[in-house]
Amino acid sequence: MVRLFVYGTLLPGEANYGLAAPYVLGSFAGEVRGRLYDAGGYPGCVLDASGPTVEGVWLELKEEALPVLDELEQFFGAEEENDYERVWVRDARKPVEGWIYVWTDSRGLPEIAGGSWRKRGER
Repeated sequence: MVRLFVYGTLLPGEANYGLAAPYVLGSFAGEVRGRLYDAGGYPGCVLDASGPTVEGVWLELKEEALPVLDELEQFFGAEEENDYERVWVRDARKPVEGWIYVWTDSRGLPEIAGGSWRKRGER
C-alpha cells in the first residue's frame, strides 16, 4: 500500500479520479504546507514548509497505481524533465506521510486563495 496526497483533479469526484479509483483502498482528508496555483483546468502545488495549507485527500492505494498516476502527471523519474515531481511529504496536522505531485515553482500562475481547488470559485 502507498499513500498519495491529492489536491486537484485526482480528488474524489473530480475529472481524473477515475484513473485512481480502481486502486483506492481507503481515503481521508488532510492538509500539507504549501501554495496552490491555478493552471486553468487543474492546479499545481508548490510546497512551503512555513506557508499556508493546501486542502486535499490522502488516498491509500495499491502500489500498482503509481505508474498509472505518474503517466497522468508526466512524472518520468527523479532525473528526468517532468511536468510534476513526485516527492515525499508530511501532513500539516496529522502524523501521516506519503507521496505528492508538486511543481518546483509557481510558473507565474495565480495563487488559489485559501489553498482549496474545490473552493476556488467561492472566494
